[in-house]
Amino acid sequence: MFSKFKTRREFLNCGKLSVLFLVNSCSNLTNKVRIALQNSFYPQSFKDTFPKDWKQEKIIFERVQSQKNRNIILNSDFTLINDGWISTINFAEFEKINQYPLIENLDKRSTNFLASFNENKRSKIYPIGIVPYTIIIKNNKELINSARISWDFLLSKKLTGKIIFPQSPRIILSIAKKINSSNSLKKLKSQAMLFDDKNMLNWLINSDACVAIVPYSLCSKYLKIDPRLSLVFPRQGVPLMWHFILSRSNLNNEILIKWIKSLENKSIVDKLVSQGWYLPFKSDYLQSKYNSEIYPISGPSKKCWDNSWSFPVLTNEQKINLENSWN
Repeated sequence: MFSKFKTRREFLNCGKLSVLFLVNSCSNLTNKVRIALQNSFYPQSFKDTFPKDWKQEKIIFERVQSQKNRNIILNSDFTLINDGWISTINFAEFEKINQYPLIENLDKRSTNFLASFNENKRSKIYPIGIVPYTIIIKNNKELINSARISWDFLLSKKLTGKIIFPQSPRIILSIAKKINSSNSLKKLKSQAMLFDDKNMLNWLINSDACVAIVPYSLCSKYLKIDPRLSLVFPRQGVPLMWHFILSRSNLNNEILIKWIKSLENKSIVDKLVSQGWYLPFKSDYLQSKYNSEIYPISGPSKKCWDNSWSFPVLTNEQKINLENSWN
């Protein structure tokens, strides 16, 4: 194997170059930008926007996974998280991110929602996506018109025991407040077939269930392959799920800004919206996606967006009141 080297020196020099190449390759792997996220929360069109040299670290937001998640997050540059789990992280472990020029890029809906957080949290979270909840109706075309108007249709006797709700008392309570009926929460709970966040669409397709309330970004692919399913956004508004990005190092802000600006490419915006993901930035083209009367899409109408609601972090007292109301 040494015959191709004329001298011992050539052989040694080649060996040195191989070692340098190996060290450099390992260094590049170490220096890769790492972003922690729960894959199931994000449409493929969004994950496709990550630069190719970013390494995706998978986390699962469940109580039993908290320590494992924390270890992954501590070794990642960025973390993606939705508002339902934001209270589970330690903000002391993150750097300030919500500063100029990033803050200048946000629309009014985002800045209003950020104002509901205390200053420490507000400075460390950056809105990167809004996902509206939607109503999926199976094989019940006669329900569609009433569902488009308000949430009252959920109390229909035809739907008793045939609704799949999110496994979130806070979301269900917020919907109950929109229903024009006394004891609306009790009546709404009696309509439930089950409460589920992971397999709600499988249950809807493969059971006697007629209605499911799900994040829009999780159902777009099912709508394309199952003609029995209809998508509805009530004009009364829908709950909104917010997604944020947090940074472990302010040295990476330039990298982050470059990626965020790349999301505003029109073809990327169109792909994201087609999969139920809305960017919370103030460019005219992005804002046009919140108005389906002007640009016909299958998402919420402007009226629905205007009436939709978000969920700020709860205080301890609010958590107790929520549990009491639910029970």
